[in-house]
Amino acid sequence: MTLQFDPIRLQANIGGNAVILETGRLANQADGAVWVQSGGTVVLVTACTQVLPEEKGFFPLTVDYQEMSYAAGRIPGSYFRREIGRPSEREVLVCRLIDRPCRPLFPKGFRDEVQIIATVLSADGVVEPDVLALTAASSALHISKIPFEGPIAGGRVGYVDGAFVFNPTVQQMNGESTLNLVFAASRDAVVMVEGGGQFVSEDMLADALEWGHNSVQPLIDLQEELREKAGKPKIAFVPPTPIEELEKLVHATAEAGLKEAFAIKDKMPRREARKAVKQAVVEAVVAAFPDEPTYKAKAGDILADMEKKLLRTLIKETGIRLDGRDTKTVRPIGIEVGVLPRTHGSTIFARGETKSLCVATLGSTGDEQKIETLNGETYKRFMLHYNFPPYCVGEVKPMRGPSRREIGHGALAERSILPVLPGADEFPFTMRVVSQVMESNGSSSMASVCGASLALMDAGVPVKEPVAGIAMGLIKEGDDFLVLTDILGDEDAMGDMDFKVAGTANGVTGIQMDIKITGIPQAVMRQALSQAKEARLHILGRMAEVLAAPRAELSPLAPQLEVVNINPEKIREVIGPGGKNIKAITADTGASIDIEDSGKISIFAPTLDSLAKAKERVLFYDQHADVGANYKGIVRKVIDCGAIIEILPGLEGLCHVSQLDVERVASPADVVKLGQEIEVKVLEEEPSGRIRLSRKAVLNEERGIPYDPADYAKTGAPRRPGGDRDRRGGDRRGGFDRDRGGRDRGPRDRD
Repeated sequence: MTLQFDPIRLQANIGGNAVILETGRLANQADGAVWVQSGGTVVLVTACTQVLPEEKGFFPLTVDYQEMSYAAGRIPGSYFRREIGRPSEREVLVCRLIDRPCRPLFPKGFRDEVQIIATVLSADGVVEPDVLALTAASSALHISKIPFEGPIAGGRVGYVDGAFVFNPTVQQMNGESTLNLVFAASRDAVVMVEGGGQFVSEDMLADALEWGHNSVQPLIDLQEELREKAGKPKIAFVPPTPIEELEKLVHATAEAGLKEAFAIKDKMPRREARKAVKQAVVEAVVAAFPDEPTYKAKAGDILADMEKKLLRTLIKETGIRLDGRDTKTVRPIGIEVGVLPRTHGSTIFARGETKSLCVATLGSTGDEQKIETLNGETYKRFMLHYNFPPYCVGEVKPMRGPSRREIGHGALAERSILPVLPGADEFPFTMRVVSQVMESNGSSSMASVCGASLALMDAGVPVKEPVAGIAMGLIKEGDDFLVLTDILGDEDAMGDMDFKVAGTANGVTGIQMDIKITGIPQAVMRQALSQAKEARLHILGRMAEVLAAPRAELSPLAPQLEVVNINPEKIREVIGPGGKNIKAITADTGASIDIEDSGKISIFAPTLDSLAKAKERVLFYDQHADVGANYKGIVRKVIDCGAIIEILPGLEGLCHVSQLDVERVASPADVVKLGQEIEVKVLEEEPSGRIRLSRKAVLNEERGIPYDPADYAKTGAPRRPGGDRDRRGGDRRGGFDRDRGGRDRGPRDRD
């Protein structure tokens, strides 16, 4: 009996790209499983849920994204030749792309565990799998039994040749598009944005999102149809019923204390006041309901909702925020540059109670980060790493490497800085910036953008222009809304939007938006972008007061660089057998040497002295003689037809017997001896690299006879036994053969 596959397969065409959604062929024991395909790229996304034996007090959603090497016909480069357990930064960033728009769409109060796994099964190198995985995650949740207020669809908008492009190809994104905007949208609104651009205007960004939102509607329709044909009944989830007596107790206990806490402008005293209120609530609940152990956790939820409503009401009614600002004012800014004595570039950037220490380090091209992707190996010459240690918010927490949040914030800041960096031809250094968050009260990622820009300028990196960033918030009640500039941590937690915008005076370079409601109208989006521009220009002005342009010279502590070009045929000699020569140079001088097939050699050294030594050692293998110049050389070999003389380290030439003296020489050994130092003139360097030398020309100059190249040129004499001769006494045409001794068996024709 043959097992038959009977999947449900639907297709839609968007912007010239066919997108297929399929279910029923693979992973049928999952609560929801969807195969999404476009071109030769295939992603399988599954969604599963299970009831926890004990509620954790939060919604335990886990999202994993994995790029399998076999998808691109590759074997993993790791030691074990399999995909390692820890996800790559690329995989972490795609996990976040899926998690951020999906998480707010689960009903409030739903606490069952949910896991989404997206696996790239096939990659054609043309269609990016990330936005396909986002759409398939929504599809898997939508057809499953898991309660989900979707569907949503993911897409990417590029800008190529003056027009928007939906889901542009990898090739278009790598070289043709000036915009890379990833977004997620529901039927009615955009719910997540992530991307960057080459100094894109705010109007273009708003137009791109509106255009992209309209473009993904067929994907929303496709998911609705898939639900109709393959959907499972949803879990009957009923939000917890409010306990009136508990709510009354919490409100009575907390209201006055919360109002007093929200009147405190500084974060840490305000946090302590809120903690005191929470402790008072817990004690009151335990005393009033000793037989209801679950009421303690429920009281915490009630208090959190109460805090959120109170804060939003205060801002909406007064227009004044927690720290006393209005809705458009940027917090006070403090900047110091060059703060660390032994680093290449450093900056402290503070905005209100958020403070970041950014440190720039320059390295050689050998310090570039090698990244293995489905499209092959790539190299990064700029890295921005964001660290958020627990002390920056006054907490105690184990440090186990970068979190997903740290990786995501670092990638956003890196993407924002990248467009202003000089090209590799202009500035061949590898660049790394570390943003160490020292204090945090909102928008530390945008403080990292500002600090990183200044640290690079402090190091002398010739950036095109400074970059600044700002985080915008939102409070929306019905049709009324307030856009908040430069949000605090509490405004982020209790507001409806976290909208980060970074760029220069000429346009946006990085953008990220997360919202906690079902979507925001285009009018809100455009106002937020407009306010963000005003704030960005204000911050750039403050940055210019401290450091208006990159320093004219590189930091003296940065690697010293010099580029030399040698004959490509000499590269093997520079490297040496098994890398012996190049290893010796780097070990003796401390320099890092990068060699290209063209003969271009970049020498990075810690000091000018080591740079000079490394350069001398490299050029030792590629010596060039100046025709007509005199050199003091050492006789390395005496042969029948003349003497082989080393005029420069590793560079030898032949002084023919007829050029050893002004008088006729019967035997070269009568004039020169092995190891003798003599002065010679370079007559010619042949295309083959052989060099003709003359001691006779030097002696004639000493006698007052000017050197005339014509007197020493080859005459083209007829070939005779033993080799061709130069009637003026030159060496045999075609040079000499040292291995055979350059033996001359024919009669000599001398001047």
